[in-house]
Amino acid sequence: MSAHAAPSRRLTLGDIAAKKAAGEPIVMVTAYDHPGAQIVEAAGVDMVLVGDSAAMTVLGYDSTVPVTVDEMIMLTRAVRRGLTRPLLVADLPFGSYEASDEQAIATAQRFVKETGCDLVKIERGGTSVDRARALVAAGIPVVGHVGLTPQTATSLGGYRAQGRTAEAALAVIDSALALRDAGCALLVVEAVPSDVTAALMPLLDIPVIGIGAGSATDGQVLVFHDLLGIYDGPAAKFVKRYASLRAAAIDGVTAYADEVRDGIYPAPEHGYAMPVEEAARLRELLDGR
Repeated sequence: MSAHAAPSRRLTLGDIAAKKAAGEPIVMVTAYDHPGAQIVEAAGVDMVLVGDSAAMTVLGYDSTVPVTVDEMIMLTRAVRRGLTRPLLVADLPFGSYEASDEQAIATAQRFVKETGCDLVKIERGGTSVDRARALVAAGIPVVGHVGLTPQTATSLGGYRAQGRTAEAALAVIDSALALRDAGCALLVVEAVPSDVTAALMPLLDIPVIGIGAGSATDGQVLVFHDLLGIYDGPAAKFVKRYASLRAAAIDGVTAYADEVRDGIYPAPEHGYAMPVEEAARLRELLDGR
């Protein structure tokens, strides 16, 4: 258990707000399954996001767009079963909330009821501000997401940093403020210049979690498979590898395969034995046939 981990009581939004007020960095990480949830729980993180990045990291899609509500609900339920303390956030996937307030509320209610998540996350400003306002009015806590929004990356020119001109930066800031005014409890800011984040932070009184947005935010989030070196795809500039589990896993499976082919595994100690008298009786029974 991390030295920074607290007792196992479930964290609340009030606890996260208190961390911001105290200047205590908020640690968020993604997780997509029960073992991953148990690992981040043991590490003492504060918040867990079941991101639609699962589409690429665990489901093999080329982008976040194809992942479905049912797939995200299955993954979020698995993560929920592995968590005790962290606050749990679920991504609403592309196409599940944009069409209308009614669609957004129905989707979010499914996530809350079927997965036990504490908050749902939606992307962009624009019409998503209206969706956020409707969700909050329906009693569902919301995390907003501005900057690089992967669900609409194609319209943004691909997976690249946003807000690099003064006008573009102002648009990111305006979206963040609009989401705050709509009642979002937290905000994720992704892939924007540090100068933009520094200009934004004094304007917000809600916790802000950064990913590729510099160090001025209240906390940071990274993808589980990126920070542990599991995912084999290209990594963004902001990703730091803290382990190389994919290489270790390949080494382990290769060693197992070699031992099977060389007749080393399984050894006698990996098997089960019958009592001597039962083995003798089995031979008698077979001989009597």
